[in-house]
Amino acid sequence: MIFVTGGSGLVGSFMVAALVARGLPVRALYRQQIPQISAAEAVEWIQGDIRDVLGLRDALEGVTHVFHCAGLVSYAPQDEEELLRVNMEGVANLVDACLERPGIRLGFVSSVAALGSGPAPAETELPTTGPLLVDEQAKWDLGAAHNAYATSKYLGELEVWRGVSEGLQAVMVNPSVILGPANWDRSSTRLFRYAYDEHWFYTPGRVNVVDVRDVVTTLIRLTLDTSRTGERYVLSAGSLPLREFLAQAATCFGKRPPTTAVPDWAAETIWRLEHVRSLLTGARPLITKDTARAGRRPTEYQADKIRRELGWEFRPLPETIRWCCQELVK
Repeated sequence: MIFVTGGSGLVGSFMVAALVARGLPVRALYRQQIPQISAAEAVEWIQGDIRDVLGLRDALEGVTHVFHCAGLVSYAPQDEEELLRVNMEGVANLVDACLERPGIRLGFVSSVAALGSGPAPAETELPTTGPLLVDEQAKWDLGAAHNAYATSKYLGELEVWRGVSEGLQAVMVNPSVILGPANWDRSSTRLFRYAYDEHWFYTPGRVNVVDVRDVVTTLIRLTLDTSRTGERYVLSAGSLPLREFLAQAATCFGKRPPTTAVPDWAAETIWRLEHVRSLLTGARPLITKDTARAGRRPTEYQADKIRRELGWEFRPLPETIRWCCQELVK
């Protein structure tokens, strides 16, 4: 019996469908609405919350494997406490519930945000123009400034490592921005909505992305087909300039791509104005300090480990973008 958290989310819904396609019995946790997927009728759905300790204990009855796909992605200041409740406290609850049932194996969806950015360059080192290369060996800098989302994912990983130290069999994946057809107004799918709405502006910088189908398949293989534990794997198909991503998406939609770059000084001004507006009105800011500054320092997330150990090849980025656009239009 497989238990999936976040069954109504982007990763969770694809995870459920892939497990059912394998012929496995699946029990899935959802919060508000069962996703409209072809495999839905073959699933035992449980409405609940990852923060409900007693509910998690009951949901794990008879379970052999758990895929933790639930999580909150937000850069809005209003969500800082909720990020900790879901991405850290929720993981702690799940780990504790798993430890109460020895033999359960956990496949955990983390994020590249939890990796940190590697060692800071020494003052004597010459500046480089190339991207910052980050892999599974990157160390979290406790003295550096991190946004609330990254911090919550890092603390969630610590809970998994705690579980491993207490005997839990667990493997983690750290995907970059996950692309897939989902709700227009949630998570990474908002990038496609931005291209579809024909906005004029874009921010300079690059974005690292990965296909949701690659995330699901690699985590299933690591969790069900191997005995690896206490390991984490970066999942990223590569990076491309944000302007190019939006242009490809707009072209697929038959829309006009953005043409005007927002300079750094303008982005700094805009996020401050949006912050004041959100404080006065309670509305969520359209751009935050973190999103305004995202991608300024080129970063490449290295997925050599998963390629080497599973012989894995990621789907090409243009193929993923086209697939997402086609499915979103449907």
